[in-house]
Amino acid sequence: MNVLVLNCGSSSVRFQLVQTDPERAEAGTDRALARGHVENIGGPALLKYEAEDGRTLRESEEILEHTIAVEHVIGLLTRPDVGVIRDRREIDAVGHRVVHGGERFKASVRIDDGVIEGIEECFELAPLHNPPNVRGYRAARTLLGDTVPQVAVFDTAFHQSMPATAYLYGLPYVLYERHGIRRYGFHGTSHRFVAARLAARLGRRLDDPTLRLITCHLGNGCSVAAIRGGRSMDTSMGFTPLEGLVMGSRSGDLDPAILTHLMAKEELGPAEVNALLNKHSGLLGISGVSNDMRTLLAAEEGGNARAGQAIDIFCYRLMKYIAAYMGVLGGADGIAFAGGIGENAPAVRRRTLAPLAGLGVHVDETRNLALRGDEGEISTLPSSARAFVIPTNEELLIARDTMRLVSGLPPS
Repeated sequence: MNVLVLNCGSSSVRFQLVQTDPERAEAGTDRALARGHVENIGGPALLKYEAEDGRTLRESEEILEHTIAVEHVIGLLTRPDVGVIRDRREIDAVGHRVVHGGERFKASVRIDDGVIEGIEECFELAPLHNPPNVRGYRAARTLLGDTVPQVAVFDTAFHQSMPATAYLYGLPYVLYERHGIRRYGFHGTSHRFVAARLAARLGRRLDDPTLRLITCHLGNGCSVAAIRGGRSMDTSMGFTPLEGLVMGSRSGDLDPAILTHLMAKEELGPAEVNALLNKHSGLLGISGVSNDMRTLLAAEEGGNARAGQAIDIFCYRLMKYIAAYMGVLGGADGIAFAGGIGENAPAVRRRTLAPLAGLGVHVDETRNLALRGDEGEISTLPSSARAFVIPTNEELLIARDTMRLVSGLPPS
């Protein structure tokens, strides 16, 4: 089955065409036939495309809205010089990343009118993400027709297994009842994929109720999840993706009274506060240099003290969350690092895990330094909690969920 995976943002479309079926998924032999993205929809857009065999294409042209962007994507997939299929009829299904499913969607679902209504009801919770997610669905439906099945895979769904003790805030309960103010968590697709790979590396069944995993998705946005028996018990992101770890340009956890104090002192309105917390804080705000960990590590090497301080704060906050989640789970059997930072920054992994030696986490520095972008173990034996680098692949998980639902099987 050829599954077109679409991740539609407000001005972008990221895509993969994945060939998968139950046997390929079980054996791990699924194929990403092509991948790429369209950026700056609404203006002079940039298209990047790469086929499985290495053929690449980079073009720039005016693309005003998502239907035209998706039409360009399908055109590239079928183009004789770079395409990987002969005709759009070879696209068997479409899987969509949808950011927010609220409390309604606890698993991936085939899309129908009722599902779209449910996604639209979550617009208020994810105003920058859910509307373009729906536009991507409508674009695919226009271009491929009603007979091609489409599936929604939600970032928030994995964390719907959290108990109320983890998802409720210390606010009047009526605010949860009226407005849905609670922890939702994000990056659920990544945490699901990484947890399954981590369980496999440990030689355990993911649904073993005694299996305790901590997965760390570390990119420009960062989150940690505590997982028992394949179910999310807690996660660092909250009502929005702002809570939790220090991130590229997001503040993460802070005293909420800081906001009212700054609003008075700096004469800031809600829009300015939102921009401060999401766009000008985190690694960027602390360092004054960059939101990119690679740049900060190089700057620290060159003697920039604030860059080093930003990295130290990042690792300290991550270490605290891992230690806290060991408490939530009663220990940990495995810890995984994923995402651009998690997969490619050995220094961050070492500085995060070193203080956890007293909790049974021991890092083999030779293994750690050797792993950049590849899967493997970085802990020494004996370690009560073994640590791994597990490259994430959200698009593959979306493709597999889509394939299984279209085939009449439950999501993995």
